[in-house]
Amino acid sequence: MLRAKAQIGEGPVWDARSQRLYWVDIPAQQLHVFNPADGTNATYTCPDIVTSVSPRAGDGVLLTLRRSFAFFDEKTGGVQTIAEVEPGMPGNRFNDGKTDRRGRHWAGTMGDVDWNHPIGNLYRFGADRNPVRVEEKIRCSNGIAWSPDDRTMYFCESFAYVIHAYDFDAERGEIANRRTFAKVDDASFPDGITVDAEGFVWCGQPVFGRIVRYDPAGRIERIIELPVSRGTSVMFGGPDLSTLYVTTMRTTLDERQLAEEPLAGCVLAIRPGVKGLAETPFAG
Repeated sequence: MLRAKAQIGEGPVWDARSQRLYWVDIPAQQLHVFNPADGTNATYTCPDIVTSVSPRAGDGVLLTLRRSFAFFDEKTGGVQTIAEVEPGMPGNRFNDGKTDRRGRHWAGTMGDVDWNHPIGNLYRFGADRNPVRVEEKIRCSNGIAWSPDDRTMYFCESFAYVIHAYDFDAERGEIANRRTFAKVDDASFPDGITVDAEGFVWCGQPVFGRIVRYDPAGRIERIIELPVSRGTSVMFGGPDLSTLYVTTMRTTLDERQLAEEPLAGCVLAIRPGVKGLAETPFAG
């Protein structure tokens, strides 16, 4: 576990090459790099909110900022804007994102204030550095993950309270045949997700303070209760990918709740008895 006080910890990604966990604190404009081997956590301040991260196949990492894709250099701290989206929608911002196994980064937008309105879009961003809109009219884009056979993409639409499933064409990077994979009680919402080696989907569900594991048919297989109410996202890591890291948040909690949840804002580590899948670096 990493003791931290993240306002909104999100977007954990395990880099198998360096054996480190990348994660972000969105409103704090911070990229974090946690090394479980020695307990260190490097923190970098970005020029705007940072919403998702992906190590690159070469040096550096890819970030999504408010409405842009950018490259970040850990050695120099330099940020280079590569492409921008939605210039005519100043009320929108990026939210979650994830890189597929062909090295393309998928990231979705949401209304920064009108967060439950269908004004978000989903983009695919490949090595050609050209954002392509692949879905629209989304009520808060959130977690993205792919089945082990790469034939299904899962995508959380938080304030439609649903995890969608799509047929996924891995070669072309195209999605089709959207359908409901799982519904979430509207007292909570589906946040960050990942898929394990058995093809089960793990989903953070804030407010309920739980992580839910769904089988490939969308049935709840287990529920893990957290020591905090706002667990936001999940990612398998560690040398054998058997540790489930969970980012959490402090925003929306009052002083009484924060006193009752001393681990709010930390990165939790759970050993659930199953292993994850290795993440792929961004190809560009």
